[in-house]
Amino acid sequence: MMKNLPISAAIGLFFTGAYFFVAFTAPLIAPYGMAEVVGDVWEPSSAQHLLGTDNIGRDLLTRMIYGGRTTIFIAAAATLLSFLTGTSLGLLAAVLGGWADQALSRTVDLIMSIPTLILALVILAIVPVTVPILILVMGFLDATRPYRLSRSVAVDINVMDYVEAAKLRGEGRMWVIFREILPNALSPLVAEFGLRFIFMVLFISTLSFLGLGVQPPLADWGGIVKENKDGIVYGIGAALYPAVAIATLAISVNLVADWVLNRTTSLKGGRG
Repeated sequence: MMKNLPISAAIGLFFTGAYFFVAFTAPLIAPYGMAEVVGDVWEPSSAQHLLGTDNIGRDLLTRMIYGGRTTIFIAAAATLLSFLTGTSLGLLAAVLGGWADQALSRTVDLIMSIPTLILALVILAIVPVTVPILILVMGFLDATRPYRLSRSVAVDINVMDYVEAAKLRGEGRMWVIFREILPNALSPLVAEFGLRFIFMVLFISTLSFLGLGVQPPLADWGGIVKENKDGIVYGIGAALYPAVAIATLAISVNLVADWVLNRTTSLKGGRG
């Protein structure tokens, strides 16, 4: 499989793997403590501080490493929650049909009619902003997208001959969903998973930049941009490092998702 790996996929896998490796090993590779003040404000790059220091004298490389860990963890957890919730309900709605399908779909339409960021800001303004709360809010609000996709795909698959044959054999709904429909819906769902993860990275970064995301002393990329944005006026690029990290992670995950989509398109035609 790896022998025919495209260059774009190899680049995507390399950067994605590097980011996740840094996230998992942050306490081992970070040169300083996450909130440790080690120098003056906005020091330039040096042997002691490879990326310089931030707005209060903390090592920026250390903040970037821990910030990547926080951002990737929250984004990954929220994406998993979103997909587990949305895909399960979407497949169930497609199989049940009737009033259950209508009730779930209209509820999802109602939630989607409100901009996700605005709804998240309203919720987070009235509840304690902690990491578990962020994951729950982001995951459940974004579950509408996997729901719509999984339901639309499952409705088409549900009328296929092999699904009808399984029903005639007396197979239960769970069998039909997980053994007949889900394997044949993997192709678009895998691609959507990558896109939703990218959205979650941007979502948590936006919330942190607006002050309702990850709270100090924890670091995340959006928060680092917020903390150091004033330095841009003085030609200090501390806020640009997390912006570049967000962009490269988004591009690399998208490249991997495209490759996986191409690898799994053979599942799309069903089990004839």
